[in-house]
Amino acid sequence: MCPRKSAHLRYHKSVLTYHVQNFGCRVTQADGAALERQLDARGLASAPAAQADIVLLNTCTVTNSADQDARAAIRRISRQNPLAKIIVTGCYAQRAPYEIAALPGVAAVIGNSHKHQLADLVLGEKSRQDTTFLPLSTLTDNRELRAENLIFVSDIFAHTELLAAPVFESADSAASHPNDRTRPNLKIQDGCDNRCSFCVIPSVRGQSRSLPPHQVIREMNTLVAAGYREVVISGINLGRWGRDLRWGGPSRAPKLARNNAPQSFEDLIRLILSDTQLEKLRISSVEPMDWSDDLISLVASSPRIAKHAHVPLQSASDAVLRRMHRKYRPWHYREKIEKIRAAMPTAAIGADVMAGFPGETDAEFESTRRLIEDLPFTYLHVFTYSARPGTPAAAMPNQVPVHVARERNKILRDLADQKKQIFLHSFIGKPLEAITLGTFGGGTSAREVLGTPRPAPDSASKSEQEVSSLPFTEALTDNYQKLFVKGRHPSNRWITAHIEKVKDNALVGTPASPEAM
Repeated sequence: MCPRKSAHLRYHKSVLTYHVQNFGCRVTQADGAALERQLDARGLASAPAAQADIVLLNTCTVTNSADQDARAAIRRISRQNPLAKIIVTGCYAQRAPYEIAALPGVAAVIGNSHKHQLADLVLGEKSRQDTTFLPLSTLTDNRELRAENLIFVSDIFAHTELLAAPVFESADSAASHPNDRTRPNLKIQDGCDNRCSFCVIPSVRGQSRSLPPHQVIREMNTLVAAGYREVVISGINLGRWGRDLRWGGPSRAPKLARNNAPQSFEDLIRLILSDTQLEKLRISSVEPMDWSDDLISLVASSPRIAKHAHVPLQSASDAVLRRMHRKYRPWHYREKIEKIRAAMPTAAIGADVMAGFPGETDAEFESTRRLIEDLPFTYLHVFTYSARPGTPAAAMPNQVPVHVARERNKILRDLADQKKQIFLHSFIGKPLEAITLGTFGGGTSAREVLGTPRPAPDSASKSEQEVSSLPFTEALTDNYQKLFVKGRHPSNRWITAHIEKVKDNALVGTPASPEAM
């Protein structure tokens, strides 16, 4: 008698396949890249979600919408690929593991506390020692699984690991040119020691941890050797890089550093400039009080550092900032932005702003709107407040009605759009340096970039036909503006473009040298 074969075994495969889907911020994406490294090192092969044996969802939980997105993805993948073992990790998994484990189709939940061991856990190599985790090899469709068998989460504040692997960025239309990987993003810091009243991140990512300087330089030099010209460094609280190294990590006991070892974020930047041949370093978000005079001067004076400052604001009301437990006052923030603009007249300056924080009055919101109007911002990331379970803000009285918060959000977005347009138009007729991301052909895309109407089928002139076939290359300027350059240019190249016009929220230009066309 032949043994009964499971309908869910895949006999045609000799190599396990996986798919990683990331949600949320650049730091989460960096974690996902590190998880891919783990799985690749163990011989697994990447595959689309609809065909993969293991689908790994690396989640975010910064808002309620982020949680909803993760749950929707679980349901969708369970329908599209019922044979897959769905593994959920990341911030949502750390915060609400039992909630996720109860969802149909979830094979295991692995929090941030154990993300550095994920590949071993998924492949069962840790299961003999860890009875709280059920390896994939024991899962069958006939077995009823209990939530406690699926969860691998522990105290995040005891977690000292930092996953680091570069994330690669290409043009928005990456699907049309998937091989054009440019501008790798390297996470060098994780966790946060601040306790903003609205933020769940410290409870799901733990205390601030820094990638040691020798590892930062090693990763940078590897990227440079591979031909990459610009690298973005990022973190949850990037400006606090090195403070845990200076004070001995979790114990906070003083630690003697070797001579000339970087002691601050500014020191690390100098080390990158001196010990690598990186052509351009871009710094992601840095908190207001970490924009020291030294950091501003360093960014302004070095041609190898992109002229771009992202400085979270959240609110410009002193009362709201105090309720948020933010460590600066509106006048401190104004001073920082004015110093940055004075040192870098053409820099992109952006901020995160929250609309509808609990108790926010019309007058408090107007303080935020007025400061944004006064300061030289070139873009904003505006968020509507979303209550996060367990945070002090979620229990505060006078929660702002959703429709009011959304109206305030729109007011700030409209203001940001106006400021961005003014900034973009200031570059018409001027040269700008940019790194190429990828090329797309003519047709509708070329007409949209040029603002040229589509001709009638029987009336297309020669010049109109040339427009239809004209390729454009998407690029990103040194000061963080999207640019469409006429002509076909290889990705990952620095070019200088003469700016001719603004189309929607992007610049359009021609290469400074005709041969570049």
